[in-house]
Amino acid sequence: MSGNNVRLQAIKDVEAYVPPTASFDIGEAPGEIFGENVFSVSVMQRRLPKSVFKSVVATIERSEPLDPLVADAVASAMKDWAMEKGATHYAHVFYPLTGMTAEKHDSFLEPAGDGSALAEFSGKTLIQGEPDASSFPNGGLRNTFEARGYTGWDVMSPAYVLENPNGNTLCIPTVFVSMTGEALDHKTPLLRSQQAMATQAERILRLFGHTPDRVVSYCGPEQEYFLVDRHFFLARPDLLNAGRTLFGHKPPKGQEFDDHYFGAIPERVLGFMMDTERELFKLGIPAKTRHNEVAPGQFEVAPMFERANVASDHQQLLMTIFKSVAQKHGMECLFHEKPFSGVNGSGKHVNFSFGNTAQGNLLLPGDTPHDNAQFLVFCAAVIRAVHLHGGLLRSSVASASNDHRLGANEAPPAIISIFLGEQLADVFDQIAKGGATRSKEKGTLLVGVDTLPPLGQDPGDRNRTSPFAFTGNRFEFRAPGSMQTVAAPMVVINTIMAEAMDYIATFLDAKLAAGTEFNEAVQDVLTEIVTNHGAVIFNGNGYSEEWQVEAEQRGLKNLRTTVDALPELVTPEAVELFSTYKVFNEAEMHSRYEIGLEQYVNSVGVEARSTLELGSTVILPAAVRYQTEVATNLAALKAVGVEADLAPLEAVSVPLAELRAALAALGAALAAETPHDALAEAAYTRDTVIPAMNAVRTAADTLEGLVADDLWPLPTYQEMLYIL
Repeated sequence: MSGNNVRLQAIKDVEAYVPPTASFDIGEAPGEIFGENVFSVSVMQRRLPKSVFKSVVATIERSEPLDPLVADAVASAMKDWAMEKGATHYAHVFYPLTGMTAEKHDSFLEPAGDGSALAEFSGKTLIQGEPDASSFPNGGLRNTFEARGYTGWDVMSPAYVLENPNGNTLCIPTVFVSMTGEALDHKTPLLRSQQAMATQAERILRLFGHTPDRVVSYCGPEQEYFLVDRHFFLARPDLLNAGRTLFGHKPPKGQEFDDHYFGAIPERVLGFMMDTERELFKLGIPAKTRHNEVAPGQFEVAPMFERANVASDHQQLLMTIFKSVAQKHGMECLFHEKPFSGVNGSGKHVNFSFGNTAQGNLLLPGDTPHDNAQFLVFCAAVIRAVHLHGGLLRSSVASASNDHRLGANEAPPAIISIFLGEQLADVFDQIAKGGATRSKEKGTLLVGVDTLPPLGQDPGDRNRTSPFAFTGNRFEFRAPGSMQTVAAPMVVINTIMAEAMDYIATFLDAKLAAGTEFNEAVQDVLTEIVTNHGAVIFNGNGYSEEWQVEAEQRGLKNLRTTVDALPELVTPEAVELFSTYKVFNEAEMHSRYEIGLEQYVNSVGVEARSTLELGSTVILPAAVRYQTEVATNLAALKAVGVEADLAPLEAVSVPLAELRAALAALGAALAAETPHDALAEAAYTRDTVIPAMNAVRTAADTLEGLVADDLWPLPTYQEMLYIL
């Protein structure tokens, strides 16, 4: 079947497709199924001996060390519960530095001597597994021939049963480390950073007179994604290989009307959403919000806050579920940050807060934040942390795919700044001038409709152009990409907060030891922070060109690309920071730097080779066929004495020549010998390969706007974005 017929057949298949009926079973309430496939605290309470249950809960809720002696009892209860739910296998689930989820499945059955088999699952097996580590990215931590790696049970993230039509699996969230103890995953440093942050936060709480419960960081990640009909997806080799369209002419209608944003959810998409929510609820994932996003074909789901390590696990699981359920509905779920040029890309906003059971959310300002010294201290810690370590925050979201978003007037700029809002900005301005005595109050909206009840007005607006914005009771880090794990930015946030709170606690200790009254000491540290680090606070338009100039004058870094950002991981200051708080050692830091560069080069390399292949074997032949048709038509007209207009032939011949030249240049760029140094190779990829790809695309997209529709071989933006 020729290329153009593949596209036309895909359109017919889409028109004929009948999606499955989807939703909750009749009479089934969402609350009844929530967490039904989770080995939760309530399940453990029913199934474990009281002493074992208390020991496990102490680890989960108070971060006390796990008693290895309880593992056999937990494993036995977990196995029985899972097998009652149809599980035949168990899997240690881990999160290697590929950014994807990994798992190794083993059967519960062990052969017995009489030819039968017994179901066994010991505490030793629960606690530790041993997958092959040789083929996962390690950035030089291990030699290629050194294959041993270990998984270790994360008690604080609950096990669950993952359903499959052919059999269920008990899944156990774990860390993944090398034989020598270095982290080969995202979860291990997340747990280390959580521990470091908690230690320093509790120091401050004690200074305020509390006997604190264990402080934990919370994460509420919003997930943006695109849906396209699977027939179109399978007819686009660039989507299959690169996760984004490498070609695509701008359709007549984009997002300029803003009519898709929060619009009525298409029936087919709503069916998909309801099915995903049912699966998420069964696994205890608290999906809360669903809506259309800005771009056509783009949507968002937002869960409620959870402990950061659980939220990270749930995010990975959510993406897996969305992919599988979308296929059941005849669609493909795209998590790439920029699958379609010319419309908004997708992010994964990380909403961050921290607190404990006694003092609650430590980023809750109350109605009069100027009187809330404890909140102001923790908020000041955020200001110091982001100002000193904005480069690390930028590096935590650095990838070839996310480079398409950052700074593109649809996502936060690559300059990391903080938005506080009018109320808090005013309070800190007062602090800088000697002390805060007032807070702007909430108001009431005057809508002018008598039948409406009074509507509250917050004392400050929000700012969607800010990468790190205070939104009432949390900070929202808007720069993470939709495809990445939330663990990476959370590791950085926890660690830089640990350093900032360590600084504040040490400052206050010294002041108190010198005889300074506590409130005065607090005022001193707040004044010092807002004076020395207030340059990071910016409440204006982060998309403006003026901000680029002003940010440079303030001394804020503008790390525009991944190649600019990744070296932040291996500065002496970064290595010292992460080593001090025992989150990464120097070797682990360098490994992540090397892996980041390697993934950047590999990602762009796949795109470049796909561009070359598609351009040469699909787009170029289609354009030549059209050029031949036009030329044949002109020759026929000339043969019968009709004066012909050569403009159509010239119109297609010029970009066709440009396409040939651009393909040749891209081929040469890929064939050239690249530098052996990882950073230099990444820079070559950015400065040479990507511009060569862009040149191919420019010519090809021009041709798409000229070539006869029945000859164009690839599903178009108009079809993919609007036919669901």
